[in-house]
Amino acid sequence: MLKRLNFIVTTIIFWHLCSFVALAASQKPEQMDKFPPSPLEITTPDSLVRDSVKQQPLTTEELQRLETNLDNLTQEAATTLQTGDKSTAFDIWNRELRLRRFLGTLAEVEALSRVGGIAWSENEGEQLKYITERLQVIEKQMLTDNSTGVELWRSLGGAYQNIRIPKLAVGAYQQILTLVKQQNNNTAELETLNKIGELHLSSFDYSQAATTYQELLNFATRNGDQLNEVGYLQQLAYIYKQGKQAQQAINVLNRLTAIYTRDNNLIQIPALKIAIAENYQSVAQENPNLMQEAFNKYQEAYVTAWQSQQYVIASEALQKLIKLYRSQNQIDEALQASQILLETETLATNFYGLMQTYDQIGQLYLEKKENAKALTAFQKGLELAQQLKHQETYFTQKIETLSKGNF
Repeated sequence: MLKRLNFIVTTIIFWHLCSFVALAASQKPEQMDKFPPSPLEITTPDSLVRDSVKQQPLTTEELQRLETNLDNLTQEAATTLQTGDKSTAFDIWNRELRLRRFLGTLAEVEALSRVGGIAWSENEGEQLKYITERLQVIEKQMLTDNSTGVELWRSLGGAYQNIRIPKLAVGAYQQILTLVKQQNNNTAELETLNKIGELHLSSFDYSQAATTYQELLNFATRNGDQLNEVGYLQQLAYIYKQGKQAQQAINVLNRLTAIYTRDNNLIQIPALKIAIAENYQSVAQENPNLMQEAFNKYQEAYVTAWQSQQYVIASEALQKLIKLYRSQNQIDEALQASQILLETETLATNFYGLMQTYDQIGQLYLEKKENAKALTAFQKGLELAQQLKHQETYFTQKIETLSKGNF
């Protein structure tokens, strides 16, 4: 939860800073000096690189020496950060990042990813803006060059992940997906699709996540991969639930139920039937004719759970069924289900649940104006309340009120 909060805060800072960039673009030339250039774009000569580098590229030996010096700068920046001097630390890192370009695009992207992760951890919004801008410049050049370097695209995607911009990361992994498909690399295709799915989920883009996991499901089904088929169906069920796509959730859950039934894995089925019933309740808001399906699935859930001695799940199904009966003003049916719930809670040795069920039965009898039966239910509830030393006053007041005929 804390990471999500940090992500939200950082994103707000990032877009706030981006608004300054847009504002700067609209300013008059004499006002532009109010917006300092990115430290990653400074072109002042650096003592670690000879002045004639533009005329003659660095030799292998010079590149090796530069890499060693840059690694030293990395360590110096980390040590400086530990002293609490963030400003100086990021000045050193920015110097390192400028010079990493001489070592090639991959080395630069890896360094941007590393420093970007630190900037995110330190809530350095301005630094994140600089790094994001540089990564996007690199990506644009890669697209222009029609880059086929999977390793470079993967590094770029990882960098976007490190600075917590999943939508940009998805773009990089989509490029990877295109490349590995061209190579007929099924393993890499699966890995990339899974990564894309995770990124969509991290940005709460359930529509795109569903599309990706449906593709993964199709892949698993074609290849007879039953283990992953179940896993992707479970993921889709979660996605459709979060995306409030009840009918799609029902379809997926029914498919899961069929697989578990085929494999004689009956212990999984009651919980699935409860989930199906809940989704039918949602669908029935627009199509009331489907409400009966919700009743049926709750009933199937508690029967199946009872048969497999899963009394806790049976109780859950019955409680939801009773609530549904009451919402439809089917009081007699709710009372019948409550009697079954009493038996279930007894088998589960759930005394608190028994107490709550007697309270519920009392309330139902009150709705039917059958006060004597309601009184009996509340008295049994009081007995359990006294044993549990919980809600004794509540049941005592109910009984006193009923005894005085005030209902």
